[in-house]
Amino acid sequence: MSTTALQPLRYLDGAAVQASMPPVEERLHLAEITMRALASGAAQLPPKIGLFPRPADSFAHAMPAHLRADDTGSDLVGIKWVLGFPTNNAIGVPAIHAIAILNDPVTGVPTAILDAGPITAHRTAAVSGLAIRHWGPRNLGRPARAAIVGAGTQGHAHLPVLAHLLPDVDLAIFDSSRARADALAAAANATAGIGRARSADTAQAAVRDADVVITAASFGPVKQVMGPEWVAEEALVVPVDYATYASAALAAAAALFLVDERGQFEKNREVGEFDDYRDPDAMIGEALIAGTARPAGRVLVSHLGVGLNDVVFANAILQLATAAGRGIVLPR
Repeated sequence: MSTTALQPLRYLDGAAVQASMPPVEERLHLAEITMRALASGAAQLPPKIGLFPRPADSFAHAMPAHLRADDTGSDLVGIKWVLGFPTNNAIGVPAIHAIAILNDPVTGVPTAILDAGPITAHRTAAVSGLAIRHWGPRNLGRPARAAIVGAGTQGHAHLPVLAHLLPDVDLAIFDSSRARADALAAAANATAGIGRARSADTAQAAVRDADVVITAASFGPVKQVMGPEWVAEEALVVPVDYATYASAALAAAAALFLVDERGQFEKNREVGEFDDYRDPDAMIGEALIAGTARPAGRVLVSHLGVGLNDVVFANAILQLATAAGRGIVLPR
């Protein structure tokens, strides 16, 4: 809501953002708004603006976004600023840092600054949830089997989504650190809606019988190792780690291959992130608008993350936080 007066500038730290995170079903709704807007032309989403600071393999990305609302709502304008410094691990500092900034869509006045770490985790899991809801397993006659490869922040963020969409799911987890895999399995077993969770000795063992495979491994030496022979013939595979695990052969064998934003995928393919990948069949939002049904065979839904999703989530979080009196109002 815009006014001619300067609005308060509210800061939300990670704890306030997490406390103001909408319920899982609302997160799925926000993700769907984002995907549909990308496909319908209701969003401006320029390519990521990137630079590469001095530490080895570091990056800094600016991700601006604008959502043009219909007559019933207000536009959204904002940006996510995310930096990754892998060398931080050696000094005990988190490798990824991000903030989201929201602006009044009429005046441009900054209205909020949010820790974007929790936002990134949960908006990513929500897009995975859309894939599971629309192109996941059907009529199994038993609890679904799922696998998570990568037991970091994204692995944890996917637990409530799996519990919500796949009741009593049987979950296998692999991570290069068995301790991290065991910790995620313990968290999963404590999550209402998950049937059981356990660690697997290898990634291939984790995904072998899964109906839903989520790969969320750290970028690193592993690349395109998971081919169609790894996964079941009717599996839904949802990579959130680019082509770290999912191979071009898996994409080629998929009956349906979707991405979140075609331009971003193609740009990353040009620079070698998706070597030899075929063209996607559609964007997620295009498939939603078209009512694309789940075909027989494997489905691959790769989402790289878009700044618009961060802005949409940040706006919803800000509204809940403001109503609850959370955060700090900063002087101007």
